[in-house]
Amino acid sequence: MEYKNVQDIAKETMSYIKTVIAPGIKLTDVRELCEDKMMSLGADSFWYWDIGAFVFSGDETAVSVSGREYVTSDRLIGSDDIITIDLSPQNNNIWGDYARTVVIENGSVIGHIDEIKNAEWRGGLLMEECLHRELMEFVTPRTSFEELYYHINGMITGSGFVNLDFMENLGHSIVKDKNERIYIENGNKTQLSEVGYFTFEPHISVPTSMYGYKKENIYYFSGNKLKEL
Repeated sequence: MEYKNVQDIAKETMSYIKTVIAPGIKLTDVRELCEDKMMSLGADSFWYWDIGAFVFSGDETAVSVSGREYVTSDRLIGSDDIITIDLSPQNNNIWGDYARTVVIENGSVIGHIDEIKNAEWRGGLLMEECLHRELMEFVTPRTSFEELYYHINGMITGSGFVNLDFMENLGHSIVKDKNERIYIENGNKTQLSEVGYFTFEPHISVPTSMYGYKKENIYYFSGNKLKEL
């Protein structure tokens, strides 16, 4: 498989889980459904600590934790709830990496951000969209990981949000050994175009809020143009 094929496994799995997730389902069941689906679509394993789906809901969505410490909660999804799902399929050491925030209101998954009635949740997801648009507009092949780190974190704080990531980074390179990743972080002078693919995955909230928001895509350069995988 190529990188696009494995990323498509993650995207198809996310579309699938949105059709079956519902109030009363345990987060452990959501994880199992996602992992089973990815395997059925061609994943042979999961690259991040052998966990295919990091799933959080409610106030857990503001938690940032390493895969070494992650334990899936058995809490039940509510009729009005917010869930973050981060997928890590792998096939022959080729990675996918894809995360989304799912909102349920009145027992149903909300298909479009503008339809979300909870203003706080809607605002968080709109900010994620804004950050990904800014990525596309800001970076060039000569932009370094560090430059992107400062630019986006400045935008996050300037808009009244906070970066929740436990390492304060915003993404990483796609490699074949998780220990060889380099990050969108302070001090990383490597240019984005020097790696084949990288993730952009701001995990954000607003101060004093109990909720967090995620959106993650893999990006790459085709010539001088940044594209989503």
